[in-house]
Amino acid sequence: MIEVDRSCPSPRLGAEKEQVDGGQLFRLLAWLSPAYPIGAFSYSHGLEYAIEEGLVRDRESLRAWIAGVLANGAGCVDGALFAAAWRAAKAGDEGGLDQVAELATAWRGTAEMALESRQQGTSFTMITRTAWPDARLDSLLAWHDGEIALPVAVAVAAAWHGIALSAALTGYLHAFAANLVSAAVRAIPLGQTDGQRALAGLESDVARACARAVAQRSLDDVGGAAPLVDWCSMRHETQYTRLFRS
Repeated sequence: MIEVDRSCPSPRLGAEKEQVDGGQLFRLLAWLSPAYPIGAFSYSHGLEYAIEEGLVRDRESLRAWIAGVLANGAGCVDGALFAAAWRAAKAGDEGGLDQVAELATAWRGTAEMALESRQQGTSFTMITRTAWPDARLDSLLAWHDGEIALPVAVAVAAAWHGIALSAALTGYLHAFAANLVSAAVRAIPLGQTDGQRALAGLESDVARACARAVAQRSLDDVGGAAPLVDWCSMRHETQYTRLFRS
């Protein structure tokens, strides 16, 4: 068994622990692997335009950019949506889950970011219900006309497979940050070693984003404050030469 801190900071802080067994860990690693075919590699979350404008140009500026997204952008909003969806799914609260799913679909600042979350979430749900069949995933997808935002899709799968919230959310936010690092490695270009150094530098930022989301009990107080990220995403829509879809 692997111990996972419920509130995501270091285990040295003595917070209450949850258990993740080998099968649950296997599923979580599979779902959040870069090899899981949801198309994550084709999105940069506006980072491609930030690179073109010189806002992100090296390891340190990349780390700072992603830290800002985790603290004030999608890391904050999607983390809260993830936690709310996980709790609703775990409790069998179908009405609450539907509300979170609808909010997650609408809660996007730009068309490309909406596409990014919707396409990946729908792909995740369709693949997961085939490889790890669960009638509840079938019903959720059908109820929402075949479109589920990514944080909700991963959260409900984790909840219904018995994966602890903190472990699932830490994995989700790590995968989000790692995908942006991968995009930067290709687009800056940035060496693989510096990419991993940037990711290592984001460990505490992921932990803080996770802890904040787990502590959040109401979505009424959740919001993003990353206007530069939104601006880059909107500018990316008309960027002349693009490697990525967002």
